[in-house]
Amino acid sequence: MVTFLAGGTGTPKLLDGLGGSTFDPADATVVGNTGDDVELGGVLVCPDLDTVLFDGGGVLDRKRWWGIDGDTAETHEELHRLADAAGLDGGPRYLSDEAQVSGREIARWRRFSGVAEFMELGDKDRAVHVTRTSLLDEGYSLTEVTRILADAFDLDVTLLPMSDDPVASIVHTEEGSMHFQEYWVARRAALEVRDVEFRGADEATPTDEVLTALDSPVVVGPSNPVTSIGPMLAVPEIQEALDSTPVVAVSPFVEDRVFSGPAAELMRGVGYEASTAGVADAYPFADAFVLDEEDGTDLDRPVVRTDTSLDGSDDAARVMSAVEEALEVVS
Repeated sequence: MVTFLAGGTGTPKLLDGLGGSTFDPADATVVGNTGDDVELGGVLVCPDLDTVLFDGGGVLDRKRWWGIDGDTAETHEELHRLADAAGLDGGPRYLSDEAQVSGREIARWRRFSGVAEFMELGDKDRAVHVTRTSLLDEGYSLTEVTRILADAFDLDVTLLPMSDDPVASIVHTEEGSMHFQEYWVARRAALEVRDVEFRGADEATPTDEVLTALDSPVVVGPSNPVTSIGPMLAVPEIQEALDSTPVVAVSPFVEDRVFSGPAAELMRGVGYEASTAGVADAYPFADAFVLDEEDGTDLDRPVVRTDTSLDGSDDAARVMSAVEEALEVVS
């Protein structure tokens, strides 16, 4: 049994290596970040869960690592046409403060209008969000809904949201506070980060399924330490569970060079060095690390080195092999 903590694209890319490893996908659990989730036009979008869902189901748009391959976007385009014709402003349109905490609790602090939606949702992609939201409205938990969707996509691994409670990643910038998706998608990470808040994390609890999964050895993939893994670490019981189980982390950096995304800016914004050394500081619970062969960072924990680039299934299998080696050292 092994459990992966997943957010963004780093860990999903690593999961492509499961088939070439000694890990049985049927014995693997993926705990997905939900701090990036948003409610957009009344439907709950769970980007990090969906990346694992779509990739495992063989339908992910791998050019963008977002949405469903070959999907159309007619509804998205019509929303923008209507907004333009009506003279309505586009961009992120937050609902009122009162609306942020009313209604469906799982969507708190991250509710956006669907007018000229600032995130592109494909038509088939949107059907997933409508199904998810409707099942939540019927009384299912996010964990139960995720299991239903995983079955629909014939997922080999067990996919779990980190919590059934709302946690929202709020980025504090030079221009004010905003949800991570506004910072990343609408603002293109062009603002100075001054802090990141995981709103609701103190009150959130992991499900029994997540706590059971964290009894197994844990792999933290090469995801953004702040907004992909950070929301999970901010939930007290998850942090406590990681302190008492073998953990291997794959660095998303090669020394001070990040593979992709806004991890460097976010790391600096919360007070960590934007480097592998900074990742080690952010992950005091990690018992060993997998680093790139060109990364000479000297850590105080066991290190296995390999080429950590993840450009395809062969790369993923190679890095997964290094993960297995590191787990043998600490288990």
